[in-house]
Amino acid sequence: MHNNDLNHEILKLIKEQPEISEKNIARTLSISEDAVKARIASLMDIREKILIMGNGHNDFHDLKKALEAENYNVVNVSNTLPVLKAISEEKPDLVLLDTASLDKDGFEICRQLKASPKCWWIPIMMLSEKHKVEDSIKAFKSGADDYIAAPFNSLELRARIGMILRRSHI
Repeated sequence: MHNNDLNHEILKLIKEQPEISEKNIARTLSISEDAVKARIASLMDIREKILIMGNGHNDFHDLKKALEAENYNVVNVSNTLPVLKAISEEKPDLVLLDTASLDKDGFEICRQLKASPKCWWIPIMMLSEKHKVEDSIKAFKSGADDYIAAPFNSLELRARIGMILRRSHI
């Protein structure tokens, strides 16, 4: 069963039978009780969610840990999953798009996301290993809300992320 369908079925059972136990949900849906507990916990997670798109190299593992320490719900998605599918499944508050480790052109991915009626409002920060002015201009022209080049200053990156998330809630 697809992730969103499974979440929908769990919520449907809870709505129909508010007293239903996690064990009975698991039995009804033929999944493990641990899977039910994890799904319910993720559905109740009200932290802002940041989706990191890229191959997940060490810099992004460190970034994920730093953002989780700031109490963000951070999800790393490899570039093997189609971007629009990842966005619709995860429903992030912000996408960090790593232009260096994507199989596709990161600028084109940004354009596609901003053109999609399903996710055009989600802010995108492009992360790059290039220090070229042309790339930052290209990022903004493709619809990015921010652009930052490596090496990333952790304090600056967290401040930019906080600013983008605050601005998106206005």
